Amino acid sequence: MNSFGRIFRVSIFGESHGPQIGVVIDGVPEGIELTEKDFAGDIARRAPGAAGTTPRKESDEPQILSGVFDGHTTGAPLAIVFKNENTRSGDYAQFDEMPRPGHADYVASVKWDWANDPRGGGHFSGRLTLPVVAAGVVAKKVLDGMDFSASLVELGGCADPDGWPELLARTASEGDSLGGIVECTVSNVPIGLGEPFWDSLESLLSHAMFSIPGIRGIEFGDGFRAAALKGSEHNDPFGPEGPLKNGCGGINGGISNGAPLVFRIAVKPTASISRPQQTYNFKTERMDTLEIKGRHDVCFAQRVPVIVEAMAAIVLADLV
Repeated sequence: MNSFGRIFRVSIFGESHGPQIGVVIDGVPEGIELTEKDFAGDIARRAPGAAGTTPRKESDEPQILSGVFDGHTTGAPLAIVFKNENTRSGDYAQFDEMPRPGHADYVASVKWDWANDPRGGGHFSGRLTLPVVAAGVVAKKVLDGMDFSASLVELGGCADPDGWPELLARTASEGDSLGGIVECTVSNVPIGLGEPFWDSLESLLSHAMFSIPGIRGIEFGDGFRAAALKGSEHNDPFGPEGPLKNGCGGINGGISNGAPLVFRIAVKPTASISRPQQTYNFKTERMDTLEIKGRHDVCFAQRVPVIVEAMAAIVLADLV
């Protein structure tokens, strides 16, 4: 449903164009220093502003409602909310008749008998990754000593960052969108995290990553390339201080082995594009041309790295 984790448990709520969105985090240890200012860095990394990102601007200022007293966590559930201030719900009225290809509009309406909030994608919007990032900030504090680093390593099939601005500009002029690949590394992970079978470290990380809207794949270490390698090439021999290389991405048998966690996720192209598309009109009951209005990212993958870090931190905090 809308909660993840057993001990460090994260629950998100709200819709893209509702009054507020937020998160409740249970299982936060007491005594951790925390104020609203601690969220600013990671929230800024998720915010739009770069070329190819949505022009929708929000203040994204967190308000801590509970779980903090006198600048430190109390051990009670931590609740954080964000106001939605810059909404244009009228841009989404057209999707009642013509749901967007590649989006959750249609399936959500069928699942909830057209009672769901469709504005801005409702509860399916990438806007809901903001409270996830907030939860990640708290999780990183719980995991003091572990280092998280995620970055975009490929955009629209191009691995050369120097070529990205021109690719983004050309795609925007075409009214289209792009995907990308994000790589994440977590260092200083202790040996022993992960609960095989069902809650192996890869299983939980994969569960969390696929909860990010628009994720299409994940691989650890050598990833899919491992299928073409020999065992002698993929195996990671041990030295006195741990694995001598890291083809497995820091995980053996679903358990962290002390090497850095290394994984990559594939982010699909943004579903909402202004380029005309042929799709079904449920009012006229015929194929029709859809031209999407509104403010959407050309490449949402640019804003995903900090979300990936947050999800990884949430998983590890729960396991720790």
